[in-house]
Amino acid sequence: MNETSPGTSPASRPEPGQEAATGRIVLLTTSHRVAPGLLSWPAWQALRSADAVLCADGTHPQLPYLREAGIAVAEASPTAQGLVDACAGGRTVVVVAMGEGEPALTDGLARLAGSGRVAMPELELLPASYDLPGARLLDLVQVMDRIRAECPWSSRQTHEGLAKYGIEEAYELVEAIEAGDRTELREELGDVLLQVVFHSRIAEEDQDAPFSIDDVAGGIVAKLIHRHPHVFGDEQAETPEDVKAHWLRTKAEEKQRSSVTDGVPLGQPGLALAAKLASRTRTAGLAVPLPQGEGIGYELLALAARAEADGVDPEAALRAAARAYRDAIRAAEGLSS
Repeated sequence: MNETSPGTSPASRPEPGQEAATGRIVLLTTSHRVAPGLLSWPAWQALRSADAVLCADGTHPQLPYLREAGIAVAEASPTAQGLVDACAGGRTVVVVAMGEGEPALTDGLARLAGSGRVAMPELELLPASYDLPGARLLDLVQVMDRIRAECPWSSRQTHEGLAKYGIEEAYELVEAIEAGDRTELREELGDVLLQVVFHSRIAEEDQDAPFSIDDVAGGIVAKLIHRHPHVFGDEQAETPEDVKAHWLRTKAEEKQRSSVTDGVPLGQPGLALAAKLASRTRTAGLAVPLPQGEGIGYELLALAARAEADGVDPEAALRAAARAYRDAIRAAEGLSS
């Protein structure tokens, strides 16, 4: 079976002139991620021209909209042979598939077609609605909502209790990126996304200032549009430097910070913190000498500032050197890296 051609074997394909007599079966699939009733024009055409429309699930979300449009839908679960018989005389039968499809029915039709003993109707898989990009995020929100309600562990979690996992997942994502492992990268991106959805679900229950995943998404959408006037507005940006200038200007307008150090998280790793402070200072055009002092801390501060000025991420550079050190240790132990 496929979307465009009859799903019959050469042995069971009707002889010329018989095709009209064997009829047509249309398996209509829909996506639960698209609002019920929003069907493609070919789907509505098939439904309106069908001799019979069947659905095994009387609670299927599409049924009220089909009936409102004047489509008579019978609640029935025919066998493969019964469906073939229903098409006798050139009739067209549309089957509105359930969420998981109709595997038992399609398997039965495939067996009949493969037997070579049955004159099969034309078989067509007709997608009536398609998922938009990002539609699976709706599934994630739905699954997270159920887990929060029913899982003994997840239902007791708080923002504070989950904070450490956010840090761990972020580091694992960075490790996957630096290792160049595409499979791990996809998985770690999912784990980071889970943290966002989990925290958003917890936030819905706050008594004083609740917000949802839609509020989170709406906020970042508004921020991205505002900070990209060269994409969504009339300003021009020809180079990455132009884009950065737009970003910094709009960010400064939004935050109304009194110091370039405002908003720099002091809890981040030391090298990253030092590099961020150096970047803020350099971008603001401030001439601030590095503090002088005794000890390795001041030496590391100077190295981090020098790396940032040279366009090098000191954290990434140190991790790369540390991995090389790890490999050397394993080699000395007679182990492979």
